Amino acid sequence: MPADSVSVTGWGRTAPTTARLVRPRTYGEAAAAVRECGTRGGIARGLGRAYGDAAQNAGGAVLDMTGLDRIHAIDAGGGTVLCDAGVSLHRLMEVLLPLGWFVPVTPGTRYVTVGGAIGADIHGKNHHVSGSFARHVLSFELLTADGEIRTVGRGTPLFDATAGGMGLTGVILTATVRLQPVESALMSVDTERAVDLDDLMARLTATDHRYRYSVAWIDLLARGSGTGRAVLTRGDHAPLDALPPRARRHPLAFRPSRLPAAPAFVPEGLLGRTTVGLFNELWYRKAPRARTGELQPIPAFFHPLDGVPHWNRVYGRGGFVQYQFVVGHGREETLRRIVRRISERRCPSFLAVLKRFGEGDPGWLSFPVPGWTLALDIPAGLPGLGAFLDELDEEVAGAGGRVYLAKDARLRPELLDAMYPRLGAFRSLRRELDPRGVFTSDLSRRLGL
Repeated sequence: MPADSVSVTGWGRTAPTTARLVRPRTYGEAAAAVRECGTRGGIARGLGRAYGDAAQNAGGAVLDMTGLDRIHAIDAGGGTVLCDAGVSLHRLMEVLLPLGWFVPVTPGTRYVTVGGAIGADIHGKNHHVSGSFARHVLSFELLTADGEIRTVGRGTPLFDATAGGMGLTGVILTATVRLQPVESALMSVDTERAVDLDDLMARLTATDHRYRYSVAWIDLLARGSGTGRAVLTRGDHAPLDALPPRARRHPLAFRPSRLPAAPAFVPEGLLGRTTVGLFNELWYRKAPRARTGELQPIPAFFHPLDGVPHWNRVYGRGGFVQYQFVVGHGREETLRRIVRRISERRCPSFLAVLKRFGEGDPGWLSFPVPGWTLALDIPAGLPGLGAFLDELDEEVAGAGGRVYLAKDARLRPELLDAMYPRLGAFRSLRRELDPRGVFTSDLSRRLGL
């Protein structure tokens, strides 16, 4: 099987490392690739949307699983799909929406593979209702370090270690996923503005239960009385009777739009405080104070950035850090303090979102716990950024919170045990399952996973 030596990086385009990229096209080739990983091991990779170094492996092998992309069976009556792990959520939407089904959980991009969705136990705007992706996975086939293919069902230690386990228990080959029924490919969306963080949190707490999907864009450059001002967007799948007559002719049509790709070269510093501050001001002012029942296509509501190929280039060659943390209910003051600190430091982030998480899922390294999660992007070259984020990590850990490993690129390993209480069980099972350390990544080496 041919392998190329390539430079590999995460979506944040920081800390590239060189690895042998192997592209298996069959399960047998995947097993052979695992056997031939060598002393530096290997890690599975999907569409490369992990922001940090989770799908990198310096000096070792990276298994590009996108060649295993078959949809094997769809139960259109029962609402399940059996597919290869290399199938993207985009492809599932293309195939399933015309049948009246939608993926149960989608993050801010549909260019994520099913294997990656399980390995990172992704979450979306509906976590407060539907939980993480793995909650909807009935079973999967896992290629382990001994070359065995195991069928893994819910409620088993191997399932819980793999869901959110960042690919370190093995290579997911197939999965059976339970789907969400829908009547149309449109969303009924309510939008409102919140004047500050307290106003935003009060609105979310009081009325989030009315919506399946909920997210708030938050202005982290606003200060003073406007600190934490936000645009709150919530909605649900539009029923057929809510559609205008023309839309009812093809209610399940899925037609994503695409804009020109971001240029390969973008001047450094383009997304500085001035430009991001101007963008944030315009975005907040253009949002309606209150609007209900607006019909939006699924791509516009869930994946607006997917319409701009290679949008991550706009941060320049230095790339960017995506920082996401969660703190539990009752720890709202920690969230307020962190938002104030980010605002006072003038961190130029125009992709900052706040959401409420519902009940956590059983994955030992799954990120969500009940509470509040804030995600923000920051240009990697911002002076003093590393030390500043280290301080935020301390606050998060001290409040019993955690950072999201699928987005992490720089967490100090000594904080990991405090953030993930089941880490010891994960390490123990991994040693038992993979004593030679066949499955490894830059993330696992950096954090001692």
